[in-house]
Amino acid sequence: MTSGAASAAHGLGQRGPVQAMPIVAMALVVLLFGIFLWVLHRSEREEETLTLIKDVLWVEQNLHFQLTSDEEKLQYLAESLGREDTTPVNYSVMARHIVTVNPAIQRVVRLDPQGRPVRSEPPVEDGPALDDAFGPSPRADAFLIARSSGRRAYSAPYRLGAADTAFEIVIPIFRGQEFAGALAGVLSIDALLTHHVPWWFAQRYQLEVIDPYGAVLGTKSRIAMPEPRRSHVVPFDPPGHGLTLVATLHQLSGNLGRNILIAAIFALTVSALWSLWAVRRHIARRIRAEEALRAEHAFRKAMEDSLTVGMRARDLDGRIIYVNPAFCRMVGWSAEELVGAGPVMPYWLPEDLAHTEEVFRAVLAGNAPANGFELRFRRANGERFDALIYEAPLIDAKGRHTGWMGSVLDITERKRAEELARQQQERLQQTARLITMGEMASTLAHELNQPLSAIASYCTGCLNRLQAGSIRPDELATALEKLSGQAKRAGQIIRRIHDFVRKSEPNVAPCCLSEMLEDCVALMEADARQQGVKLVLEVGRGLPAVMADRILLQQVVVNLMRNGIEAMAATRRDRRRLSVTVQALDGVVLTRIQDRGCGISPENAEKLFSPFFTTKTEGMGMGLNICRSIIEHHQGRLWFEPAAEGGTVFLFSLPVLSEPSVTGEAESHGVRAGNV
Repeated sequence: MTSGAASAAHGLGQRGPVQAMPIVAMALVVLLFGIFLWVLHRSEREEETLTLIKDVLWVEQNLHFQLTSDEEKLQYLAESLGREDTTPVNYSVMARHIVTVNPAIQRVVRLDPQGRPVRSEPPVEDGPALDDAFGPSPRADAFLIARSSGRRAYSAPYRLGAADTAFEIVIPIFRGQEFAGALAGVLSIDALLTHHVPWWFAQRYQLEVIDPYGAVLGTKSRIAMPEPRRSHVVPFDPPGHGLTLVATLHQLSGNLGRNILIAAIFALTVSALWSLWAVRRHIARRIRAEEALRAEHAFRKAMEDSLTVGMRARDLDGRIIYVNPAFCRMVGWSAEELVGAGPVMPYWLPEDLAHTEEVFRAVLAGNAPANGFELRFRRANGERFDALIYEAPLIDAKGRHTGWMGSVLDITERKRAEELARQQQERLQQTARLITMGEMASTLAHELNQPLSAIASYCTGCLNRLQAGSIRPDELATALEKLSGQAKRAGQIIRRIHDFVRKSEPNVAPCCLSEMLEDCVALMEADARQQGVKLVLEVGRGLPAVMADRILLQQVVVNLMRNGIEAMAATRRDRRRLSVTVQALDGVVLTRIQDRGCGISPENAEKLFSPFFTTKTEGMGMGLNICRSIIEHHQGRLWFEPAAEGGTVFLFSLPVLSEPSVTGEAESHGVRAGNV
């Protein structure tokens, strides 16, 4: 693991507890909040239960107080019946008064000593109001208890009408020591609950009277409970007989503010959890981004360290803001020494300061060449080197132009190699030219024999005729003109040799290829005649001129013609034919030199133009290479193709120079052929 990766892993290891702290804290907050709500809920339930118990006991005591009050009133009426002075009328008035002022007492019944009702207030038309639904005569049991005990007794509940239930208070009546019957008060359970249970109790609870069998005998509220709720049961004694009071809580009061507070706390908790989740997600994305950025930085750092191209960034004022290690190695100054430096830079040449500053200002103005430019710099040790520089705008992440980024290549070795190659090429060309000169000199020396021999013959003939006195003036003038023409031709041949040897640089000028090719054919006629080769020159019509060095082109054509003549050494003499054609095609002038020789094998074709490659025993292998260099120097192209009739065709093309004066001159040429 690298140091960077180790530090990254160490950093991630430190983030774990830090990231876990908010989660643990939030989990504890949620847990404590849940415990708080549970404790609060439990406390409220306990408080509600205590309140329920207290309220039920209070209602039970209130009902007990009312029943005791009713007992006392009935007891007073029973005692009055035991006295002799109580008349039936008085009894009726007192009984009606008790029924009227006590809504729970539905009726007051006077019983004889055998327990039979003898008088009822209010009166009952169809006899005793007893319902046998709860067993046979519950009043009778209470009557027997009251008669035997001499004290009041409560009967079991029984059905009173269709929707009401009642019980009775039976109070014995004594006249002296003699049992004189009993007085029964019929109390409605619904009326008792309706008139003696307060409204606030009914608002909070549902109060029911339940018999031992679970049947509801009376209720304060008949609203159906949607679901089982908390309740409390207390015995309803009196009247006893297993009756119970059941209070069921059906309304929660005073919890609206608490519910709102709980809802707000719950909402805040949910919001805090969501915020924690969002922060955690943001942190996770940031960690991934940091890891990706760290990996990208490591990758770019490795790529930057491996570069051999110097990188240099400058701001809009030209101050260096960044250099890579390759640039520091190139100039010999450290990044700390270069960053922040402005013009004049320490690596600028003092002797070339003006030119460098001019280039510097051009770059800042945005006029740097797209193909780069060359400058000479110096290293920290004073060594000079050539640099190829490419400048491009430096754009930041917001798309703003903040400076310039330059890539610097040390091309010192390359330029040195190019200069060495140029010098070698020049020496090779000069050597080849000298060799060719020697070859051409021997050829031209042979050619000079003809004009010189003709001059000598013309001079000898003229002298002989002058000495004999038989020559006429017109014959002498003709002979002298021919003598002058041969002398001019000899001078031209000598000048060609002189110019070809003396000139090292091409001297281009408008050139008519037809005339140049005629001269070449004339030069090679002697060799062709000696080898039995027929020379054919074909010049197309409308041939334009080209820009060329006439002497160099002659060197190319003569070299190609000589190669063609030598290639036909093994060809039958009747087939030896070297044709030279020239024509204009698509903006170029195309020259073809075709022989009927043995052709070029595929293995030789690939390296035919390579330096020092030759198929001749005495050749240097520089002829075709120099020829191609000359043609390419004239913006042309030289190549070869197999000839259809056997042999090889060498072709070279040159760009057309459109000058009517020269073009018109070329149109006058046709076809010229030379024989053996």
